[in-house]
Amino acid sequence: MLKIRYTAWDGSQRVQLTADQVFEKLSEYLSYTDDVQQALDWMMRQGFDWEGVEVRGLDDFVEELREEMRKRYREFNLHSALDEMRDKFEEILDLERDTLNEQPANDRSRAKREFLDNLPHRLSEAIEKMRSYDFEDAQAAGDFESLLEELDNLRDLEEFQRRYGDLFHGQKSLSYSEALDLMREMSRLKQLEASLLNGDLEQVSLDDLRELLGQQAFQDFQTLKQVQLLLKNAGYLTTKSNRSHLSPKGVRRLGQLALRDIFQGLLRDRPGGHQVDHRGIADARPDATKKYRFGDPMNLDLVGTLKKSLARKLGTPLAMEPSDFEVFDTQYATTTSTVLLLDMSWSMSWEGRFAAAKKVAMAMESLVRARFPRDYFAVVGFFTRAVELKLKDLPEASWNMGDPFTNLQDGLRLAGDLLNRHPSTNKHVIVITDGQPTAYFSRGRLYCEWPLSFGGISMRAAQETLKEVERITRRGVTINTFMLDDSPSLRAFVERMTRINKGRALYTRPDRLGEYLLVDYIGKKRKRV
Repeated sequence: MLKIRYTAWDGSQRVQLTADQVFEKLSEYLSYTDDVQQALDWMMRQGFDWEGVEVRGLDDFVEELREEMRKRYREFNLHSALDEMRDKFEEILDLERDTLNEQPANDRSRAKREFLDNLPHRLSEAIEKMRSYDFEDAQAAGDFESLLEELDNLRDLEEFQRRYGDLFHGQKSLSYSEALDLMREMSRLKQLEASLLNGDLEQVSLDDLRELLGQQAFQDFQTLKQVQLLLKNAGYLTTKSNRSHLSPKGVRRLGQLALRDIFQGLLRDRPGGHQVDHRGIADARPDATKKYRFGDPMNLDLVGTLKKSLARKLGTPLAMEPSDFEVFDTQYATTTSTVLLLDMSWSMSWEGRFAAAKKVAMAMESLVRARFPRDYFAVVGFFTRAVELKLKDLPEASWNMGDPFTNLQDGLRLAGDLLNRHPSTNKHVIVITDGQPTAYFSRGRLYCEWPLSFGGISMRAAQETLKEVERITRRGVTINTFMLDDSPSLRAFVERMTRINKGRALYTRPDRLGEYLLVDYIGKKRKRV
């Protein structure tokens, strides 16, 4: 018999994370950067919350270490740290001088007195210089040998006092041994701080962490160390040239999370869909059931059927009747070939536009692969030129600062070529953009042109792009444009596109892009019957 015992949280329990939980948090950081390693570094530094349980980041540990240092600055001072050893040294010198004074005056004794009178003020330098001195007093010589054993510690403490002495402004003055202990403790704190700032978790001394920050910090750090290990052991990350990258499994999971996030938004506020006229393959809808009628596909909802039978009459054997049968509702799908054109020009870096567009692209890819495997779906990025983006490239794709122009013409050309290789009754191009064209190809040569004025239009680029729209329209391809900017020049250009292609154009915000686009895609494929 399984027994579960609940106890109050006392800080000693370990936080048990799963790889999926950690990867979900990593995906949030990935929405702000195109670099997986940078996203991982951010997450490790800032930590995260999971269902009310805080996973502390490296920055939290660094701040706790610095607070420990500040506590020592406020509590202690080093004004008297060397007094004890300086007094011992002066006693040795006094013994030696007394012995010299008892001896007859001669050149040798006068030279030794002069040597003792001209020793450096710094204690470690004076002791170092005394190494070569030939003592006349036996007790002074013995005491000096004992003092000489502390020379390295004295040097370190003098340097520590020189560098940090002004920071220690507390009321408590430390003795020599206490100052040495403080110096070593501060050294360990600073070494821990350096290791944490460097991000090298393996270099962090767990013993020092536990001794200096306590058991809770030790356990929290063990939880943080678990994060990267979970991601790698689960196969979400791979390491190449000392940098983390998403594995194929990680890329797929990222798309699934993006799709989930968007559909959660749809459940809260679902825009309308679009029906299709041609029926294709019938699929069961696990989220909707109905009473079985003769001729319906026998997609039996076993649980619902048994519940109806038992509700009508309890007991065994079950007395089932035709009216008890509950089946999953069906909907019909048409196969579609779709290319998503993703604007990667510099302006897409504004207001989170590219992050939203990339998230939608990954969600679309995940949706098609999971629910419409017969469909063809590709992503093309366009900036000064157009390139096809494979699934593995999407998470780290970014707007292009080096090629800031917008070559929609080349994007449409490449989309048309891809659709020709994957023929279908329904062919679509989805354009996500925030600006009108500023680059084009003519007779194999690339041309770039700035708009005639701020917010204006690049006339030749627009004309050549519209010619490409005409060519792709003749092939039976529908272009739907999602605009992330409502400038008059962009609206005017997109209106000319829609007049030629008979597609649709919609202005939306980055945070609503996914909801509109996915509903539009599903709506064109499915009709409930």
